[in-house]
Amino acid sequence: LVFTEEDKYGLYSNLFFKYFLAEGVVCGHDLFVASAKEHPDNILKELPAPLLDDTYRSELGEEATAVKSEEFQDSMKIAWRYQNLPKMEASPTSTKFGHYYDVSKTISPELFQSIKWHSFYLPEELSSQPKMKTCNMNSAYARLLQSIQRIIYQEGFDGSDPQKKQKNILRIGIQSLGSMLWGDDICSSDTPEDIHSLTKFLYVLRGLLRKSLSACIITVPTHLIQNKAIMERVTNLSDTVVGLESFIGSERETNPLYKDYHGLVHVHQIPRLNSLICDVSDTKDLAFRLKRKLFTIE
Repeated sequence: LVFTEEDKYGLYSNLFFKYFLAEGVVCGHDLFVASAKEHPDNILKELPAPLLDDTYRSELGEEATAVKSEEFQDSMKIAWRYQNLPKMEASPTSTKFGHYYDVSKTISPELFQSIKWHSFYLPEELSSQPKMKTCNMNSAYARLLQSIQRIIYQEGFDGSDPQKKQKNILRIGIQSLGSMLWGDDICSSDTPEDIHSLTKFLYVLRGLLRKSLSACIITVPTHLIQNKAIMERVTNLSDTVVGLESFIGSERETNPLYKDYHGLVHVHQIPRLNSLICDVSDTKDLAFRLKRKLFTIE
């Protein structure tokens, strides 16, 4: 369960959300997209197009050349006795993980033909079924849980019928959970009416993920949540917690220290499954920038 704290204007968190779904399309995973604002069909149509290895090399050719020139200039400034010492960190462009995507292009319709995808659009669900409320949980969360549970059981992601269907992974994406569009008031009040509604939803969702072949990403406008107790509970119920801080409208936008970047990435929590201690990354100083075609984190 990946919990993503949205940036102030939701620009980069929305792109981060689409990257997760696009990776599922390239890997052949099934998709489940839930939203209360934008229709899932429109979200899938705007997924970034994947870059092949040759295309990726050509796109990063200019950047690699610039990095090499900077390293050469730095090596001229370093004393000769330090030049042969090993470097502590490798260049970010020297490693490749997963796939790379071109944000200036959308994914081709041919790639969607090889996968199955399911959608949950809250306005359509509310108009088709009567209002319901169970266990101090608002109707929107209850409907979403029922829909996810139905897909997991019917499509065999729970492993109940492994002989008839080939094993695959279900990627679940839930956009702007906890906002007013979902009927939750945690973003508009310090003392919300259903203060435990979101935490109960995450608790049940986490149980569904644990016993099925599925992964989930959730984006939440945490900058609107004033109750710190809710944020602590939500963090404890998530496996990975990542926050995106945009420089738009802030003092850091004009700070020369961040002139090459558009925001910061805060890694608040990383998975610690089947372990007594959590893994600690080498560095937490991460920043992102959106170039003409690429979204990179360094």
